[in-house]
Amino acid sequence: MNALSLVRKCIEPELERFSQVFDESLSTSSSYLSQILSSVKHKGKLMRPILLLLVAKDSGEPTDASFLSAVTLEMIHSASLIHDDVVDDSDERRGKASVNATYGNQVAVLAGDYLLSNALIKACETCSIPIVTRIADLGRQLAKGEIVQMKNASVNALSEEGYFNAIQLKTAALFSTCAELGALSVGASQERMAWAKSLGEHIGICFQIRDDIFDYYNDNVGKPTGNDLREGKITLPLVNALNRFPDAYMLSLAEKARSLTITEKEIAELVAFAKDKGGIDYARKVMYDRAETARQMLAEVRHEPIREALNQYIDFVVERTS
Repeated sequence: MNALSLVRKCIEPELERFSQVFDESLSTSSSYLSQILSSVKHKGKLMRPILLLLVAKDSGEPTDASFLSAVTLEMIHSASLIHDDVVDDSDERRGKASVNATYGNQVAVLAGDYLLSNALIKACETCSIPIVTRIADLGRQLAKGEIVQMKNASVNALSEEGYFNAIQLKTAALFSTCAELGALSVGASQERMAWAKSLGEHIGICFQIRDDIFDYYNDNVGKPTGNDLREGKITLPLVNALNRFPDAYMLSLAEKARSLTITEKEIAELVAFAKDKGGIDYARKVMYDRAETARQMLAEVRHEPIREALNQYIDFVVERTS
């Protein structure tokens, strides 16, 4: 049994309830729309709902607002993936054809909009203005993060600050909101919500760095090696290598990547450069340091089984192979 399976076992009844609410929320009389949404119904690892429900269960007894919040955030996440694939012109998602590859960009954008609208309905059903406000703010942060990432791809400076600004607004914001709403949905204190938000932020940054490391090695996450570079994205391993070893030729290749004029051979050269100059090792160290900070925060978890589940959750985030 892997780490994530052990985590899920800790909240098995809650996950069953989540799945029921999620599937009911996507029910539609349109067979065509149902077909389009089938990729969402076949849910992934449910990393974000799991985090929300673990925090909720440790902070109190999960409520209807907890499950509705988890469903809302998973729909927003799914919508953002669909929209990201359109923006990045990606043909695959988790090793399968993306919505835009199958149905075209117009349908994909509308399908993502449909999910966002559904998410807002579920958020309103919590009857909690603070929950709705945080979810609305998350949507703003996700969009801003995508814009910041695009901006980073078009400017000359290669900085870790720009990289972390982007992932803070994207991946970290989603995880931190999940953890915060887990606490908020059960009426936890402001201090508890702040703790949960910070925990989720550290985990989210670890999650994104692990994804970025994948891009230098394999296609387990449904994209070929170097795909970020094909999309003009310079992530932490290469940012670090270029800053420590500012090779003129490699910097010129990075500029070609950002202008989307790079060749496959040149992508391979940049990937090899990031590996050879220790960029991967540096990114791993940053990730493990963040993970250790998150683990230290688990001293605040009140119930031993949930503390162990969250520890396993962090292990899975940093050690996962897909």
